[in-house]
Amino acid sequence: MKHLTDEEVMLQIANGKLDMLTILFDRYNVRIYNFFNKMVHNKMVSEDLTQDVFMKVIKYKASYKNKNFAAWIYTIARNIFSSHYQKTKKERSNEIDDNTMSNEVLVSESRQEELDHLQKALLQLKNSERELIVMHRFQEIKYEQIAQIIGSSENAVKVKTHRALKKLKEIYFQTA
Repeated sequence: MKHLTDEEVMLQIANGKLDMLTILFDRYNVRIYNFFNKMVHNKMVSEDLTQDVFMKVIKYKASYKNKNFAAWIYTIARNIFSSHYQKTKKERSNEIDDNTMSNEVLVSESRQEELDHLQKALLQLKNSERELIVMHRFQEIKYEQIAQIIGSSENAVKVKTHRALKKLKEIYFQTA
């Protein structure tokens, strides 16, 4: 079963084989979790939002049409993040200081400080800018796929990502 494409697995789930969801969960749960963790920088919230994504996959399985599964699941993740962001808008400034992320890999203290500084700079970007950087740089999603996810053109995504990275660089070095 592991030789099936994501799209083939999702079509089987859409036809009622819910046990196939474990395959997609194994393939995507870490990626989706990392996407949320970069967006909110909170381990518990990221876990909850990741769980919500897979609940939505089950809920909307019948609406899946044989399209790019990665784009479809990241669209769900973006929508869940947007809802979460709206619900917690007032608490947003507190999330910057809520550094509960735990790293499985031990890193030196100075390296950890750099990562924390980068995360704080990332959190100062607009959601749309942060989302592009997270998807392209941290999730390694191609521009073409990001364009499908956010409903834009590939060239527009490249330009917006470049601008977001430039802005991130400015914020990072201003606060260093």
